[in-house]
Amino acid sequence: MPIVLIVILAMAVVLVLWVAGSFNSLVRSRNRVKESWSDIDVQLKRRHDLIPNLVETVKGYAAHEKDVFERVIKARSAAMGAKTVGEKGEAENILSGALKNLFALAEAYPTLRASENFSKLQDELTDTEDKIQAARRFYNSNVLVLNTKVEQFPTNVVASAFGFKKEAFFELSLAEEKEPVKVKF
Repeated sequence: MPIVLIVILAMAVVLVLWVAGSFNSLVRSRNRVKESWSDIDVQLKRRHDLIPNLVETVKGYAAHEKDVFERVIKARSAAMGAKTVGEKGEAENILSGALKNLFALAEAYPTLRASENFSKLQDELTDTEDKIQAARRFYNSNVLVLNTKVEQFPTNVVASAFGFKKEAFFELSLAEEKEPVKVKF
């Protein structure tokens, strides 16, 4: 009888240790997702902060292109106000399209392209875009790890028992990227 009790007790200890290990693994994965999202947020804020300076610089050379500037400003405001990962992705895609049109407009003004201020802002924005893409890849890889744990047996049992949920991927793919930019004069 004592051997059966010892075996049952040992199995209970193993089960508790496994649940604790699975729980801790899920918490670690969820925290990595949060941390990697904050990296994206930092880069998006930097991007949003650069845009007004860029718009003002272009306005100095192409003041009559009011419609393009308004679209960029409106898209920036929408992107800053987006709350969920999906909303942010959609808003940032619209903002990227508006910026693409702004840069296309700049191509029509050789003196603007030659401007040191515009060139510096464009370089900073390009650098920020690269950092956003790197942060997005890091975030999405962490989301993949968490989502796999939440879905995979037997960890999914612990995940559902403790309320762990799948996270959304951060997608930045523009439909406009497949189409050439339309520049109107």
